[in-house]
Amino acid sequence: MWVAHIPVISARTDVGHDELGGLLLLLGGSAFVGMQVCGRLIDRWGSRPVTIGAAVLLSAVIIAPVLAVDGLTLAAALVAFGFANGCLDVSMNAQAVIVERAYGRPIMSSFHGFFSAGSLVGSGVVAATLWADVGVVPTVACAAVAGLGVVAVAARGLADRDVGVTDSTTDEPASAHWWRTVDRRRLVLLALVAFALMLAEGTAYDWSALHVVETFGTSEAIGAVAFGAFSATMTIARFVIDPVVASVGPVAVVRYGGLIGTAGILVAVLSPVPAVAVVGWGVFGLGLAGLIPQIFTAAGNLSGPASGRTISAVVGCGYLGMLAGPAIVGFVSSRTSLNTGLLAAVAALVLAIGLASVVRPPGPRRSSPTAARSSGTD
Repeated sequence: MWVAHIPVISARTDVGHDELGGLLLLLGGSAFVGMQVCGRLIDRWGSRPVTIGAAVLLSAVIIAPVLAVDGLTLAAALVAFGFANGCLDVSMNAQAVIVERAYGRPIMSSFHGFFSAGSLVGSGVVAATLWADVGVVPTVACAAVAGLGVVAVAARGLADRDVGVTDSTTDEPASAHWWRTVDRRRLVLLALVAFALMLAEGTAYDWSALHVVETFGTSEAIGAVAFGAFSATMTIARFVIDPVVASVGPVAVVRYGGLIGTAGILVAVLSPVPAVAVVGWGVFGLGLAGLIPQIFTAAGNLSGPASGRTISAVVGCGYLGMLAGPAIVGFVSSRTSLNTGLLAAVAALVLAIGLASVVRPPGPRRSSPTAARSSGTD
Protein backbone atom coordinates (compact mmCIF):
# COMPACT_ATOMS: atom_id res chain seq x y z
CA MET A 1 0.00 0.00 0.00
CA TRP A 2 2.74 2.49 0.93
CA VAL A 3 5.28 1.82 -1.83
CA ALA A 4 2.75 1.73 -4.65
CA HIS A 5 1.17 4.97 -3.42
CA ILE A 6 4.45 6.91 -3.07
CA PRO A 7 3.94 8.99 -6.26
CA VAL A 8 0.40 9.92 -5.21
CA ILE A 9 1.38 10.74 -1.63
CA SER A 10 4.36 12.81 -2.79
CA ALA A 11 2.09 14.88 -5.02
CA ARG A 12 -0.56 15.33 -2.28
CA THR A 13 2.01 16.56 0.26
CA ASP A 14 4.10 18.54 -2.25
CA VAL A 15 7.24 16.60 -1.28
CA GLY A 16 10.17 16.73 -3.73
CA HIS A 17 12.68 13.99 -4.47
CA ASP A 18 15.29 15.26 -2.01
CA GLU A 19 12.77 15.59 0.81
CA LEU A 20 11.30 12.20 -0.01
CA GLY A 21 14.74 10.63 0.24
CA GLY A 22 15.12 12.04 3.75
CA LEU A 23 11.66 10.82 4.70
CA LEU A 24 12.51 7.31 3.49
CA LEU A 25 15.60 7.33 5.70
CA LEU A 26 13.40 8.46 8.58
CA LEU A 27 11.06 5.56 7.83
CA GLY A 28 13.98 3.12 7.84
CA GLY A 29 15.43 4.52 11.04
CA SER A 30 12.08 4.26 12.80
CA ALA A 31 11.69 0.66 11.62
CA PHE A 32 15.16 -0.18 12.96
CA VAL A 33 14.24 1.27 16.36
CA GLY A 34 11.02 -0.74 16.33
CA MET A 35 12.97 -3.91 15.64
CA GLN A 36 15.25 -3.40 18.62
CA VAL A 37 12.38 -2.51 20.97
CA CYS A 38 10.42 -5.51 19.72
CA GLY A 39 13.31 -7.89 20.43
CA ARG A 40 13.19 -7.00 24.12
CA LEU A 41 9.41 -7.43 24.24
CA ILE A 42 9.59 -10.85 22.57
CA ASP A 43 12.18 -12.08 25.06
CA ARG A 44 9.94 -10.97 27.91
CA TRP A 45 6.44 -11.94 26.72
CA GLY A 46 6.91 -14.19 23.70
CA SER A 47 6.33 -13.53 20.01
CA ARG A 48 2.55 -14.24 19.97
CA PRO A 49 1.28 -11.15 21.82
CA VAL A 50 3.92 -8.94 20.19
CA THR A 51 2.98 -10.17 16.71
CA ILE A 52 -0.71 -9.51 17.38
CA GLY A 53 -0.04 -6.06 18.80
CA ALA A 54 2.33 -5.08 15.99
CA ALA A 55 -0.08 -6.31 13.30
CA VAL A 56 -2.96 -4.35 14.84
CA LEU A 57 -0.79 -1.24 15.10
CA LEU A 58 0.44 -1.55 11.51
CA SER A 59 -3.10 -2.04 10.21
CA ALA A 60 -4.16 1.11 12.04
CA VAL A 61 -1.29 3.40 11.03
CA ILE A 62 -1.18 2.39 7.35
CA ILE A 63 -3.84 5.06 6.79
CA ALA A 64 -1.66 7.82 8.25
CA PRO A 65 0.63 8.50 5.23
CA VAL A 66 -2.31 8.97 2.85
CA LEU A 67 -3.94 11.41 5.28
CA ALA A 68 -0.80 13.57 5.46
CA VAL A 69 -1.17 17.09 4.07
CA ASP A 70 2.45 18.28 4.08
CA GLY A 71 6.01 17.15 4.70
CA LEU A 72 5.76 17.49 8.48
CA THR A 73 2.61 15.40 8.87
CA LEU A 74 4.01 12.85 6.42
CA ALA A 75 7.17 12.59 8.52
CA ALA A 76 5.11 11.91 11.66
CA ALA A 77 3.04 9.33 9.79
CA LEU A 78 6.14 7.52 8.50
CA VAL A 79 7.70 7.40 11.96
CA ALA A 80 4.63 5.56 13.27
CA PHE A 81 4.36 3.39 10.17
CA GLY A 82 8.06 2.47 10.20
CA PHE A 83 8.01 1.62 13.92
CA ALA A 84 5.01 -0.70 13.53
CA ASN A 85 6.46 -2.29 10.41
CA GLY A 86 9.78 -2.96 12.15
CA CYS A 87 8.05 -4.53 15.15
CA LEU A 88 5.96 -6.82 12.96
CA ASP A 89 8.92 -7.79 10.80
CA VAL A 90 10.81 -9.16 13.81
CA SER A 91 7.88 -10.63 15.75
CA MET A 92 6.37 -12.53 12.81
CA ASN A 93 9.77 -14.00 11.92
CA ALA A 94 10.28 -15.03 15.55
CA GLN A 95 6.85 -16.68 15.46
CA ALA A 96 7.74 -18.38 12.16
CA VAL A 97 10.93 -19.84 13.67
CA ILE A 98 8.88 -21.44 16.46
CA VAL A 99 6.33 -22.88 14.02
CA GLU A 100 9.08 -24.18 11.74
CA ARG A 101 10.79 -25.82 14.72
CA ALA A 102 7.52 -27.50 15.68
CA TYR A 103 7.03 -28.78 12.12
CA GLY A 104 10.47 -30.36 12.17
CA ARG A 105 11.17 -29.42 8.54
CA PRO A 106 12.03 -26.23 6.64
CA ILE A 107 9.01 -23.99 5.93
CA MET A 108 10.51 -20.52 6.41
CA SER A 109 10.83 -19.83 2.68
CA SER A 110 7.10 -20.43 2.24
CA PHE A 111 6.35 -17.83 4.91
CA HIS A 112 8.47 -15.36 2.97
CA GLY A 113 6.71 -16.48 -0.19
CA PHE A 114 3.41 -15.27 1.27
CA PHE A 115 5.14 -12.01 2.18
CA SER A 116 6.21 -11.60 -1.47
CA ALA A 117 2.74 -12.59 -2.68
CA GLY A 118 1.24 -9.92 -0.42
CA SER A 119 3.49 -7.34 -2.05
CA LEU A 120 2.34 -8.39 -5.52
CA VAL A 121 -1.35 -8.41 -4.52
CA GLY A 122 -1.06 -5.05 -2.80
CA SER A 123 0.61 -3.39 -5.77
CA GLY A 124 -2.00 -4.93 -8.07
CA VAL A 125 -4.85 -3.59 -5.94
CA VAL A 126 -3.31 -0.12 -5.94
CA ALA A 127 -2.85 -0.18 -9.72
CA ALA A 128 -6.47 -1.25 -10.24
CA THR A 129 -7.97 1.28 -7.84
CA LEU A 130 -5.88 4.14 -9.23
CA TRP A 131 -6.98 3.19 -12.74
CA ALA A 132 -10.61 3.08 -11.60
CA ASP A 133 -10.18 6.40 -9.75
CA VAL A 134 -11.49 4.86 -6.52
CA GLY A 135 -9.57 7.22 -4.28
CA VAL A 136 -6.47 6.73 -2.18
CA VAL A 137 -8.03 7.05 1.27
CA PRO A 138 -10.87 4.53 0.70
CA THR A 139 -8.38 2.05 -0.81
CA VAL A 140 -6.00 2.18 2.15
CA ALA A 141 -8.87 2.24 4.65
CA CYS A 142 -10.18 -1.01 3.18
CA ALA A 143 -6.68 -2.47 3.41
CA ALA A 144 -6.53 -1.45 7.08
CA VAL A 145 -9.86 -3.13 7.81
CA ALA A 146 -8.70 -6.25 5.94
CA GLY A 147 -5.53 -6.29 8.01
CA LEU A 148 -7.48 -6.11 11.26
CA GLY A 149 -9.71 -8.93 10.01
CA VAL A 150 -6.69 -11.10 9.26
CA VAL A 151 -5.32 -10.47 12.76
CA ALA A 152 -8.65 -11.41 14.34
CA VAL A 153 -8.78 -14.69 12.41
CA ALA A 154 -5.11 -15.64 12.75
CA ALA A 155 -4.49 -14.62 16.37
CA ARG A 156 -5.98 -17.76 17.91
CA GLY A 157 -3.75 -19.99 15.79
CA LEU A 158 -0.43 -18.39 16.65
CA ALA A 159 2.00 -20.38 18.77
CA ASP A 160 1.71 -19.54 22.45
CA ARG A 161 4.57 -18.62 24.80
CA ASP A 162 7.71 -19.55 22.90
CA VAL A 163 10.56 -17.26 23.94
CA GLY A 164 11.35 -15.07 26.88
CA VAL A 165 11.90 -18.16 29.01
CA THR A 166 13.55 -18.03 32.39
CA ASP A 167 17.18 -19.06 32.56
CA SER A 168 17.40 -22.23 34.64
CA THR A 169 20.70 -21.33 36.27
CA THR A 170 19.87 -17.88 37.58
CA ASP A 171 16.06 -17.84 37.61
CA GLU A 172 16.21 -14.35 36.07
CA PRO A 173 14.64 -13.26 32.78
CA ALA A 174 16.90 -14.19 29.87
CA SER A 175 16.68 -10.62 28.61
CA ALA A 176 18.71 -9.44 31.60
CA HIS A 177 21.83 -11.20 30.34
CA TRP A 178 20.91 -12.30 26.83
CA TRP A 179 24.42 -11.92 25.40
CA ARG A 180 25.66 -14.79 27.58
CA THR A 181 23.42 -17.25 25.76
CA VAL A 182 24.55 -16.25 22.26
CA ASP A 183 27.53 -17.26 20.13
CA ARG A 184 28.48 -13.65 19.49
CA ARG A 185 30.88 -14.42 16.65
CA ARG A 186 28.18 -16.29 14.77
CA LEU A 187 25.64 -13.58 15.53
CA VAL A 188 27.94 -10.95 13.99
CA LEU A 189 28.51 -13.11 10.90
CA LEU A 190 24.76 -13.72 10.48
CA ALA A 191 24.14 -9.99 10.75
CA LEU A 192 26.85 -9.34 8.16
CA VAL A 193 25.39 -11.87 5.73
CA ALA A 194 21.89 -10.45 6.27
CA PHE A 195 23.24 -6.98 5.51
CA ALA A 196 24.88 -8.23 2.30
CA LEU A 197 21.89 -10.23 1.06
CA MET A 198 19.34 -7.50 1.71
CA LEU A 199 21.70 -4.96 0.15
CA ALA A 200 21.55 -7.06 -3.01
CA GLU A 201 17.77 -7.42 -2.75
CA GLY A 202 17.29 -3.69 -2.19
CA THR A 203 19.32 -3.03 -5.32
CA ALA A 204 16.70 -4.85 -7.39
CA TYR A 205 13.80 -3.03 -5.73
CA ASP A 206 15.13 0.44 -6.53
CA TRP A 207 17.27 0.00 -9.63
CA SER A 208 16.06 -2.92 -11.79
CA ALA A 209 13.44 -0.94 -13.71
CA LEU A 210 15.62 2.16 -14.03
CA HIS A 211 18.56 0.03 -15.22
CA VAL A 212 16.65 -1.28 -18.22
CA VAL A 213 15.18 2.14 -19.06
CA GLU A 214 18.45 4.08 -18.81
CA THR A 215 20.75 1.46 -20.33
CA PHE A 216 18.66 0.63 -23.38
CA GLY A 217 16.46 3.72 -23.73
CA THR A 218 13.28 1.64 -23.45
CA SER A 219 9.90 2.74 -22.16
CA GLU A 220 9.08 2.74 -18.46
CA ALA A 221 6.67 -0.14 -19.11
CA ILE A 222 9.59 -2.36 -20.17
CA GLY A 223 11.46 -1.27 -17.06
CA ALA A 224 8.49 -2.33 -14.95
CA VAL A 225 8.66 -5.75 -16.61
CA ALA A 226 12.22 -6.15 -15.33
CA PHE A 227 11.15 -5.55 -11.73
CA GLY A 228 8.12 -7.77 -12.31
CA ALA A 229 10.37 -10.59 -13.49
CA PHE A 230 12.49 -10.25 -10.36
CA SER A 231 9.45 -10.21 -8.06
CA ALA A 232 7.68 -13.07 -9.81
CA THR A 233 10.63 -15.48 -9.82
CA MET A 234 11.38 -14.68 -6.19
CA THR A 235 7.78 -15.26 -5.13
CA ILE A 236 7.37 -18.54 -7.04
CA ALA A 237 10.74 -19.90 -5.92
CA ARG A 238 9.99 -19.23 -2.26
CA PHE A 239 6.99 -21.53 -2.41
CA VAL A 240 9.02 -24.47 -3.78
CA ILE A 241 12.41 -24.09 -2.14
CA ASP A 242 11.65 -25.57 1.30
CA PRO A 243 11.95 -29.20 0.10
CA VAL A 244 15.29 -28.26 -1.46
CA VAL A 245 16.47 -26.93 1.91
CA ALA A 246 15.37 -30.17 3.57
CA SER A 247 17.26 -32.19 0.95
CA VAL A 248 20.57 -30.36 0.56
CA GLY A 249 20.66 -28.16 3.68
CA PRO A 250 20.64 -24.40 4.18
CA VAL A 251 24.37 -23.94 3.55
CA ALA A 252 24.10 -25.31 0.01
CA VAL A 253 20.99 -23.21 -0.63
CA VAL A 254 22.78 -20.00 0.39
CA ARG A 255 25.96 -20.93 -1.49
CA TYR A 256 24.40 -22.02 -4.78
CA GLY A 257 21.56 -19.52 -4.57
CA GLY A 258 24.19 -16.81 -4.23
CA LEU A 259 25.98 -18.13 -7.30
CA ILE A 260 22.73 -18.14 -9.30
CA GLY A 261 21.97 -14.61 -8.15
CA THR A 262 25.47 -13.47 -9.11
CA ALA A 263 25.06 -14.99 -12.56
CA GLY A 264 21.71 -13.22 -12.95
CA ILE A 265 22.95 -9.75 -12.09
CA LEU A 266 25.99 -10.20 -14.35
CA VAL A 267 23.71 -11.21 -17.22
CA ALA A 268 21.63 -8.07 -16.62
CA VAL A 269 24.70 -5.82 -16.47
CA LEU A 270 26.44 -7.34 -19.51
CA SER A 271 23.28 -7.78 -21.61
CA PRO A 272 23.33 -6.27 -25.11
CA VAL A 273 19.52 -6.11 -25.39
CA PRO A 274 16.61 -5.36 -23.01
CA ALA A 275 15.07 -8.84 -23.22
CA VAL A 276 18.22 -10.53 -21.96
CA ALA A 277 18.51 -7.96 -19.17
CA VAL A 278 14.96 -8.78 -18.07
CA VAL A 279 15.89 -12.47 -18.00
CA GLY A 280 18.95 -11.59 -15.92
CA TRP A 281 16.81 -9.78 -13.34
CA GLY A 282 14.50 -12.79 -13.23
CA VAL A 283 17.43 -15.12 -12.58
CA PHE A 284 18.64 -12.70 -9.91
CA GLY A 285 15.30 -13.04 -8.10
CA LEU A 286 15.41 -16.82 -8.46
CA GLY A 287 18.83 -16.97 -6.81
CA LEU A 288 17.96 -14.64 -3.94
CA ALA A 289 14.59 -16.23 -3.15
CA GLY A 290 15.68 -18.72 -0.50
CA LEU A 291 18.63 -16.92 1.05
CA ILE A 292 17.17 -14.50 3.60
CA PRO A 293 14.80 -17.15 5.07
CA GLN A 294 17.81 -19.32 5.95
CA ILE A 295 19.47 -16.40 7.73
CA PHE A 296 16.37 -15.70 9.81
CA THR A 297 15.96 -19.37 10.74
CA ALA A 298 19.60 -19.58 11.82
CA ALA A 299 19.25 -16.39 13.88
CA GLY A 300 16.10 -17.65 15.60
CA ASN A 301 17.78 -20.92 16.53
CA LEU A 302 21.00 -19.30 17.71
CA SER A 303 19.67 -18.86 21.25
CA GLY A 304 16.35 -19.98 22.68
CA PRO A 305 16.21 -17.65 25.70
CA ALA A 306 17.22 -14.58 23.68
CA SER A 307 15.87 -15.41 20.23
CA GLY A 308 13.90 -12.17 20.12
CA ARG A 309 16.99 -10.04 20.41
CA THR A 310 19.09 -12.21 18.11
CA ILE A 311 16.42 -12.02 15.40
CA SER A 312 15.98 -8.27 15.91
CA ALA A 313 19.74 -7.73 15.57
CA VAL A 314 20.01 -9.79 12.39
CA VAL A 315 16.81 -8.46 10.80
CA GLY A 316 17.81 -4.91 11.75
CA CYS A 317 21.22 -5.24 10.09
CA GLY A 318 19.55 -6.74 7.04
CA TYR A 319 17.15 -3.80 6.90
CA LEU A 320 20.08 -1.39 7.06
CA GLY A 321 21.57 -3.26 4.11
CA MET A 322 18.36 -2.83 2.13
CA LEU A 323 18.53 0.91 2.80
CA ALA A 324 22.25 1.14 2.06
CA GLY A 325 22.20 -0.88 -1.17
CA PRO A 326 20.34 1.62 -3.37
CA ALA A 327 22.37 4.48 -1.89
CA ILE A 328 25.68 2.73 -2.64
CA VAL A 329 24.59 1.95 -6.18
CA GLY A 330 23.51 5.56 -6.66
CA PHE A 331 26.80 6.92 -5.29
CA VAL A 332 28.96 4.69 -7.51
CA SER A 333 26.81 5.08 -10.62
CA SER A 334 26.80 8.88 -10.37
CA ARG A 335 30.59 8.78 -10.69
CA THR A 336 30.91 5.92 -13.18
CA SER A 337 27.88 4.19 -14.73
CA LEU A 338 24.79 2.39 -13.48
CA ASN A 339 26.16 -0.93 -14.71
CA THR A 340 29.27 -0.38 -12.60
CA GLY A 341 27.21 0.63 -9.59
CA LEU A 342 25.19 -2.58 -9.80
CA LEU A 343 28.38 -4.56 -9.21
CA ALA A 344 27.90 -3.69 -5.53
CA ALA A 345 25.28 -6.46 -5.53
CA VAL A 346 27.87 -8.87 -6.92
CA ALA A 347 30.31 -7.99 -4.14
CA ALA A 348 27.57 -8.49 -1.54
CA LEU A 349 26.66 -11.92 -2.90
CA VAL A 350 30.30 -13.01 -3.04
CA LEU A 351 30.57 -12.12 0.65
CA ALA A 352 27.43 -14.12 1.44
CA ILE A 353 28.70 -17.13 -0.53
CA GLY A 354 31.98 -17.07 1.38
CA LEU A 355 30.17 -16.98 4.75
CA ALA A 356 27.41 -19.46 3.82
CA SER A 357 28.50 -21.97 6.46
CA VAL A 358 27.22 -19.64 9.20
CA VAL A 359 23.65 -20.88 8.55
CA ARG A 360 24.56 -24.52 9.27
CA PRO A 361 22.15 -25.84 11.95
CA PRO A 362 23.63 -27.28 15.15
CA GLY A 363 24.18 -31.02 14.86
CA PRO A 364 22.40 -33.53 17.06
CA ARG A 365 24.06 -34.40 20.32
CA ARG A 366 25.88 -37.68 20.31
CA SER A 367 25.14 -40.15 23.06
CA SER A 368 28.11 -41.41 25.01
CA PRO A 369 28.93 -45.17 24.92
CA THR A 370 27.98 -45.41 28.59
CA ALA A 371 24.60 -43.83 28.01
CA ALA A 372 24.03 -46.07 25.00
CA ARG A 373 24.76 -49.22 27.02
CA SER A 374 22.56 -48.08 29.90
CA SER A 375 19.66 -47.50 27.53
CA GLY A 376 19.95 -50.98 26.08
CA THR A 377 21.04 -49.91 22.56
CA ASP A 378 23.87 -51.43 20.51
